[in-house]
Amino acid sequence: MKLFQRSASTGVQSVRGVNYSSSPLLASKTPPWRSRFLVMLFGVGSVVLAGRALYIQVLQSDFFQKKGEERYASTVALPANRGRIVDREGRILAISVNAPTIAVNPQHFQADSAQKKELATLLKLPLKEVDARLADGGAYAVLRRQVDDGVAQQVRALKIKGLQFEPGYIRRYPESEAAAHVVGFTDIEDHGQEGIELALQRQLKGQGGSRAVVKDRLGRVVEELGDPVDPRDGRDVTLTIDSKVQALAYQRLRDAVQQHKAKAGSVVVLDAQSGDILALANYPSYVPGDRRNLSGNQLRNRAITDVFEPGSTVKPFIIGRALEEGLVRPETVLDTRPFMVGPLRVNDGDHGRPEMSVAQIIQKSSNVGTVKLAQRIDTRTMGELYQSVGFGQKPQIGFPGTATGKLRPWKSWLPVEKATMAYGYGLSASLLQIARAYTAIARDGELAPLTLVKGGEALPTARVFRPETARTLRQMMRGTVSKDGTAPLAQPLGYSAGGKTGTAAKQEGKGYASHKYRAWFAGFSPVDQPRVVVAVMIDEPSNGVYYGGLVAAPVFKVVVEQALRTLGVPPDLEVKPQVVAQAPATPSNKVQ
Repeated sequence: MKLFQRSASTGVQSVRGVNYSSSPLLASKTPPWRSRFLVMLFGVGSVVLAGRALYIQVLQSDFFQKKGEERYASTVALPANRGRIVDREGRILAISVNAPTIAVNPQHFQADSAQKKELATLLKLPLKEVDARLADGGAYAVLRRQVDDGVAQQVRALKIKGLQFEPGYIRRYPESEAAAHVVGFTDIEDHGQEGIELALQRQLKGQGGSRAVVKDRLGRVVEELGDPVDPRDGRDVTLTIDSKVQALAYQRLRDAVQQHKAKAGSVVVLDAQSGDILALANYPSYVPGDRRNLSGNQLRNRAITDVFEPGSTVKPFIIGRALEEGLVRPETVLDTRPFMVGPLRVNDGDHGRPEMSVAQIIQKSSNVGTVKLAQRIDTRTMGELYQSVGFGQKPQIGFPGTATGKLRPWKSWLPVEKATMAYGYGLSASLLQIARAYTAIARDGELAPLTLVKGGEALPTARVFRPETARTLRQMMRGTVSKDGTAPLAQPLGYSAGGKTGTAAKQEGKGYASHKYRAWFAGFSPVDQPRVVVAVMIDEPSNGVYYGGLVAAPVFKVVVEQALRTLGVPPDLEVKPQVVAQAPATPSNKVQ
């Protein structure tokens, strides 16, 4: 059979009758513009691809590199260890310990019901809450922050897939509520919120670091990228506080507040020679590590934030100025019968006498005798005296909330105001300011600068009295704690002491409350070479007695005894067995 035939006229072959002369491809040639167009398209496409490659790989390489890394790389924060807070002997007051954050990748979480239940129990979370966080979707959910390291190890032992353990720290406070108002606390982000934690936040916090890593689909680190940025730990802070003295002062204060059913109380203990703050205690207090349901009443550092009329605790300064100017001597006798200053009747109540020596004016806390001495002192001199012992000035201790108190300019004083200021009404001060003022008596007339943080800038001292005046005043104030004074319950066992009581009605509105009082005692020990100054305040005692000599003086006694023993100060008095009975507050034995 013939498959090909040739036409006689055209010579064109055909296959089984198919005539190829009629095919359009053979009948006409391809137009030249079409091929040029295709070439042009290929050229433009190549230019676009080359430009895109240039844009991605050269002009925007950093951007696209970053976007690519985000798909497989991440940055892990490396927290800095917060600096420690220690007392003067290096004992820990605040320290950071390992406490990781436990998180979960819900997309990769794998645990049976028993494991899940145990996880919820260890993290102290309701099982429903764990299920809710797992059901939220996404690739990350926090289960519990700042987990105790021991608990974290137990969670690791469960070997649950999808859990993540992020490094972190939690703050611990070994002295608990005893030093809470000094040390303060931090929040969950490790930022100081109160006390030294807040005041020295910049020094304590340190600087966090970081490292770039590659994680797999389960969130596990499989490779590190580049060099890590190491964290810089915070610096330690050393306080002048003695944690033993602080704990003893707090315990005795707490007992007194509870015994007298008082509203609150404070104790300040100073190193009489250096001005170092050895203890700063308040009650009620709080546990820094457990801040649930805290109130402002618990958080307030009353010893430095609360100001009040200091009452009779200022009388030694008036008497000291009179001695300094040679106006009287300790044995000088004054008429101490009640008298009038303008509309004010000055009297000594039930413990008054027709006449007293200057030494007895301190011993018996005579308002009349003190006012008569103040009248002999120039008003400007008296105003400058109060300024010189720090009234009306903020103590420079670098602590948040430190109060300034109130002292009106002496030029504006009326005679009746000068009289009331002589026995502590018409001005206000904090307990810390009162304690500091007494350092002028304890260190031979020179006012001590207060120090709470060691290593700070040394502040200048200020002279208030001549040394011989301060020594005479100390011997006179010793009579306060004698059996004939206003505070025999303040006499420490084995140590000589001197001081002054104070009892004042609390201001309420424009007047004074009839049944609300503050009771104080401020003093020093031993008398010849004082080592400590102690000031005590009990707010609103309501268990039958409220005088400073009955409420605050016993706290002074115990705190002085324990503080001096802790500091290694030898007794300067012969220790004799004694029994002291606390007498009831009857009209015949009221004590100021």
